Amino acid sequence: MPELDWQKSTFSGGPQGECVNITVTPDGTIRLRESDEPRTVLATTPEGLAALLHHLRPRPSS
Repeated sequence: MPELDWQKSTFSGGPQGECVNITVTPDGTIRLRESDEPRTVLATTPEGLAALLHHLRPRPSS
């Protein structure tokens, strides 16, 4: 696999400079990793990432 262009995501921050890196491979797979653990990578499709973010979104309290 060619060298990937990892970018710092907009979800990055924190007092210790924690950050999430994101890249898209030539086949369209989205890969996410923590900057302090670059060997652990979550690979998903755009649809899979959208579903994960929808699931993580805070829900209004009843």
